[in-house]
Amino acid sequence: MAEKKQVPLRLSEKLYDAIASWAEDDFRSVNGQIEYLLTECVKQRKKNGRYVSETLDEPIELDIQ
Repeated sequence: MAEKKQVPLRLSEKLYDAIASWAEDDFRSVNGQIEYLLTECVKQRKKNGRYVSETLDEPIELDIQ
């Protein structure tokens, strides 16, 4: 297995709580859930050469900041 890099990550408390809840639903750790989400985004980009959303850089309308 390839060595994994450690990356410090700052998340708002609301975003962390949302990811933690999702991770619990999927029986993963928070770290595992973040890795899963990032991996899926990279796979999608490799698949079609674009980001998951055309509006990825636009502000989101979620109350998790």
